[in-house]
Amino acid sequence: MLLNDCKFRQQYPAFIYKDYRIEKTDDGIRLTFFFEIPELCAFAPTTTIKTDNLTLVNAFDSPAAKRLVFSLGLTECVSYFKAVCPATLTVLCGTLSETETAFWKKLYFHGLGEFLYRNDLETDEAGLIDIVCTGAPLPANEQPFARGIDALVPVGGGKDSAVTAALLNKTDKRALYFTVNDQQARTDTVLATGKTERDIVRTYRVIDKNLLALNKQGFLNGHTPFSAIVAFLSAYCAYITGAGNIVLSNEASANESNIEGLSVNHQYSKSYEFEQDFSAYLRQLTGAEIRYFSLLRPFNELQIAKQFADLPRYHRIFRSCNVGSKQNVWCGHCPKCLFVYSILSPFIEKEGLDQIFGGCMLDKKELLEDFKGLCGMSTVKPFECVGTVAEIRCAVSMTIKQYGREGIRLPYLLEYFMDNNEPADDPRFFEAYNREHGVPMDFMPCVEAMYDFVSEEE
Repeated sequence: MLLNDCKFRQQYPAFIYKDYRIEKTDDGIRLTFFFEIPELCAFAPTTTIKTDNLTLVNAFDSPAAKRLVFSLGLTECVSYFKAVCPATLTVLCGTLSETETAFWKKLYFHGLGEFLYRNDLETDEAGLIDIVCTGAPLPANEQPFARGIDALVPVGGGKDSAVTAALLNKTDKRALYFTVNDQQARTDTVLATGKTERDIVRTYRVIDKNLLALNKQGFLNGHTPFSAIVAFLSAYCAYITGAGNIVLSNEASANESNIEGLSVNHQYSKSYEFEQDFSAYLRQLTGAEIRYFSLLRPFNELQIAKQFADLPRYHRIFRSCNVGSKQNVWCGHCPKCLFVYSILSPFIEKEGLDQIFGGCMLDKKELLEDFKGLCGMSTVKPFECVGTVAEIRCAVSMTIKQYGREGIRLPYLLEYFMDNNEPADDPRFFEAYNREHGVPMDFMPCVEAMYDFVSEEE
């Protein structure tokens, strides 16, 4: 269906970003955003940053801070905008240049690629939304950026952020760790690195209940570019704490589309393309020397899995299952659990993996369709943050050979793969090095140390 034929878009053609507010509280900073879908409802989502354990070296409400919060609001808009996909977004609390408008239109289009695909809505980047600004210009940046710490490190609680934390822990960089909402795996990752809870910048994002009500009523719903929200929120936190670097844990594999022949990427806001766009936008927005890059961008998922396998202190505490995240468990029934088990299976013995996941993920017949998608035996790769088809096929092939050497019975999904595919293990994966990355020279020793380890022959 063409997007313009969508009944919600026709009935509610406008969305308004009315205002944003920055308030100091007893133990933190509260950000509130004010949105409205005329003739339907208004929204006032909040994000709170706990600061009683932090040293703030730049004013929380300076001109640069306000520009960052205004932009965070534009990113938060996506979650509410998508309920009706209106043709026009009117901004009453700021202005955007032509270049800035192009940045947002690109982010909305590609960040909502999965949402549009799943809701069977057809449009292009130009046709998704018209952004109209009627507010006063944003305040000019007048105060110099004061440095406090070296790095702010977003932690998701999965294997990737554990690898980044472990690599940085071997340097003399002064780092704080950044989380969105409390999840045990995120705190445990920081503590396993040797830091304390006082080294964590905790943020709490609350979705407006009116949006949840619209979802229950059948308004449009689906995936949004959450990592873009993390980008702008971490940039605000980096600014107030004086962090000169935001160090991510996104790998080269995040650039691959989920749909064969289409540019629909579940991980768009983790891609190198977004990283570059955001870095340029951040420099223009604040004038502050805050570098935004992924330490793991030079590597693929197999290399990261091999490095993670050598970090046993994280094995029992890491979590990246979206279904079980609030309970701090691996659900054991979703494509994300299947992927993580599969990519680690060549490097961690089966008994250990089974204990982590509560059983052998590769023996679950009900996950066959997800397995086929992961391995490229169907045209749709599961909409999760997972590796490329080639990486997964290599991991599975390595595990089949390993089980054969050890006399382990092949579980159902490995038998299915072997019956329908040629072996796809390739040692060149471990020698690979993605040169499309933004890692600064002073962080390259971390990259070099990891590459030396993962490229070693077994």
